[in-house]
Amino acid sequence: MVRKALVVMIAGMIVFSACQKEEKTRIAENDVLQLANAYYTNGLYEAAVRQYLQYLKDYPLPTGRVANTYYTIGDIYFERIKDYEKALEYYLKVKYLFPESPLQKEVGKKIVACLERLERSQDAMRMMQSEAALDTSGLSRNRPGQVLAEIGERKITQGDLDFEISKLPPAVQEQFNDPQKKRELLQQLILQDLLYESARRQGLDKNKEVIEGVFQAKKALMANKLLQKELADKVKLEEEELELYYKANKERYAERDDKGRVIRQKSFDEVRQQVAQDLLMEKQQKAYQELAERLMKAEGVKIYERRIR
Repeated sequence: MVRKALVVMIAGMIVFSACQKEEKTRIAENDVLQLANAYYTNGLYEAAVRQYLQYLKDYPLPTGRVANTYYTIGDIYFERIKDYEKALEYYLKVKYLFPESPLQKEVGKKIVACLERLERSQDAMRMMQSEAALDTSGLSRNRPGQVLAEIGERKITQGDLDFEISKLPPAVQEQFNDPQKKRELLQQLILQDLLYESARRQGLDKNKEVIEGVFQAKKALMANKLLQKELADKVKLEEEELELYYKANKERYAERDDKGRVIRQKSFDEVRQQVAQDLLMEKQQKAYQELAERLMKAEGVKIYERRIR
């Protein structure tokens, strides 16, 4: 009897715990979605993706909501993180898992855009042909942020505008505390999109100068990325280095009169930021030179300076 009562009690505790968990999940669903949206609107894009995926995993959702959430994840990878392979993965989920979704034509365009950015132009062309006849009626998307403008079917939200501002240097970002500056930037973004689409329709994406320009821009970006990676690993500042550099270059940080005569020696604390910038620049230049010499030696580069006219 005691064993039977114990089994019944344990079973009751398990059922009660499961009910509590189910009740907690049911109540928390909207909070989880709001948190994912908050991550998105505050620029925490990787966290937003994780939260949206958790949302999909933990809650039974209607197919329309699942499709919209996959589409939102695809947009984050495409427009924010710039990971076009991951974006393509989630756009394809919408296309093939939810064929009845009103997002089909929109997702078709995004798949084409991903393929183009991945330099799979033939695949992109085939996709464009297959999507040409699809209807866009009933299109519905979940895109956090208030809509500021519409360009046909595309919406530009406050989050889009804030993201563009966040890519600018900090000193430039401060200018956009003025709402008028934000309106001007929004108009620039809209005009850029309109000009781009007009150019595409005229076939300028096939123009030889455009193709060459894209290649040169890509080459420069890749080279800069490699430099950033190489220098980041090798150029680090220690506090002791800063003080030694300051002591070795004190005259550089002295206050001078109109004739260049020293009138006051600034303390290390006064000029610490400038010292750090100067030392960092020197170390970057040295690391850059070492990298250049190593690469040229590895490739057997020969420069015939006497032939240069």
